[in-house]
Amino acid sequence: MSIVEEIKESLAALSIPEKAAFFPKFFKTGKGEYGEGDLFLGVTVPDQRSVAKAYYSEISLTDLSKLLSSAYHEHRSTALFMLIAKFEKTKNDEVKTEIIEFYLNHLKYINNWDLVDSSCYKILGRYCFENQKEELLRKLSTSEEMWHKRIAVVGTMHYVKKGLFDLTKEFVTQNLNHPHDLMHKANGWLLREMGQKNETELIAYLNQYYKQMPRTCLRYAIEKLDEDLRQDYLKGRI
Repeated sequence: MSIVEEIKESLAALSIPEKAAFFPKFFKTGKGEYGEGDLFLGVTVPDQRSVAKAYYSEISLTDLSKLLSSAYHEHRSTALFMLIAKFEKTKNDEVKTEIIEFYLNHLKYINNWDLVDSSCYKILGRYCFENQKEELLRKLSTSEEMWHKRIAVVGTMHYVKKGLFDLTKEFVTQNLNHPHDLMHKANGWLLREMGQKNETELIAYLNQYYKQMPRTCLRYAIEKLDEDLRQDYLKGRI
């Protein structure tokens, strides 16, 4: 049995029927929805992480590609958990570059918000930060694909954690009025994280842009602010 088939069998054994029934609704897989056509086994994230931990060191990128290109969401998610582990464990710069190339070459399979959010800043965002490769994120931010745009802005989380906010503000502003609420949520989330590191930076940005923001973005961005200040923004009193 190949390692890919072994991993698939390990995940299948962890399937929970109730989860398999719930996940398609939660991840919006209906016709015309953002996750249209995605298939689910019903495996929880902790169980996926356990499988990833058991196999990441022995699976090759060639076999990882087979798993990441699967129609099943949990196969793709587990593949990404393994890719993160490979990236975080290696000290070899050539291997890191190879993993980044692999990630960028498989973007079409990183096609739901959880797949984006769990992987992009830990792999691509960190790599761009450590190697001054912001152009990789900028290219994605200007893509027509919503998932690429979300990868770009969430990818700046690594910068935010390091106290650097310019790239986050650049991408949020660039896609501030994107038509999909998944971008509004991502933008607001990253602004909120920026505010957690430096509230002054968040307030300065909000004072310039909050009246232009979609309501969802604004609500996410101001979630951790003082309640009186939150109400001032929500009611347009600033």
